[in-house]
Amino acid sequence: MLATTIATVVVSLLNACGGQQDDLQNPGSAWPPTPAVTGHRGASALRPEHTLASYLQAIDDGADIIEPDLVATKDGVLVARHENDISGTTNVAAASAFAARKTTKTIDGVPVNGWFTEDFTLAELKTLRAKERIPANRPANAAFDGQFEIPTLQEVIDLVKKESAARHKVIGIYPETKHPSYFKSIGLPLEKRLVDQLVASGYRGKAAAVFIQSFEVANLKELRGMTDMRIVQLIDNPKNPPAPNGAPRNAPYDFVAAGSARTYADMVTPAGLKDIAAYADVVSPYKEVIIARTAANELGTPTSFVADAKAAGLKVHTWTLRPENPFLPVSLRKPDVASLTQRGDSVAEINAYLKAGIDGFFTDDPAVGRAAVTAFK
Repeated sequence: MLATTIATVVVSLLNACGGQQDDLQNPGSAWPPTPAVTGHRGASALRPEHTLASYLQAIDDGADIIEPDLVATKDGVLVARHENDISGTTNVAAASAFAARKTTKTIDGVPVNGWFTEDFTLAELKTLRAKERIPANRPANAAFDGQFEIPTLQEVIDLVKKESAARHKVIGIYPETKHPSYFKSIGLPLEKRLVDQLVASGYRGKAAAVFIQSFEVANLKELRGMTDMRIVQLIDNPKNPPAPNGAPRNAPYDFVAAGSARTYADMVTPAGLKDIAAYADVVSPYKEVIIARTAANELGTPTSFVADAKAAGLKVHTWTLRPENPFLPVSLRKPDVASLTQRGDSVAEINAYLKAGIDGFFTDDPAVGRAAVTAFK
């Protein structure tokens, strides 16, 4: 009787401190820590992106959350790839058995020539191996080419659950639905597959250590109708130029496809942010929406974006904070500012964003992100 009473009191206290804090997958409203460090495609500065090795490295290096971008296979399995075109991230070009599958498709209004996940079964994809996407910047990662499989979403979830239990730590997942309008158009919609898999794996609504993100809007509204899990509206660079064929790239593709004149620039206004808050919990813009670069490619003065978003009731995350010189403001590059591979002062850049009031950020090197958070606190 005494043990039962103590257990009841403990559960009540946990619920009072943030609700449903009953396991590492569903920690409730007290999660995530602020600022939250998300391993962008894992620890993609250290291992080929979207591999279990990259995700594990991110966890080892202190990420609070890992990010799998999701696309679908021919047989409807969700797998982790940045794009459905796998030409630059796998050894498919060297696989003679699949040579005939190279083709050109129009993805979000842009012609793309390559090999695509939706033309492969999961079993076929598993015969391929990952490779480094940007070896000119990360030649050390190319040493891992050919070692790692393309992971499924379930394998990513299983890794997170295993490592969370081993470390007694909540490790979140931040899945992105890639090209949702396109996948819906070919009969492989991503949304229900994602929610069903998360629920089947034990994630429960508002309490779950999950953020679901997309650059599109209609599919996030659809997802909001399916789940109470945290929803994130991604905002690409409003200054993106048109594609070579003239297709606009400064607006969500579902807006473009519907003939809407609205752009990302409209979405980052106070009125646009209020619209986002009707279906999302977090807004995550390209970093220069928060701190624009000057003409000399230095960090400028923070905009009003963070204050405007928080006034609308939204948390703010940003992307992507990378350690190599080409991705940094000029004054933070070192020692050879022209080097494609050398690292500069990424901690200083991250701290500028933390001072601007963000709640979390994506980084290609979570160890650097963790160091920045430690220095900031």
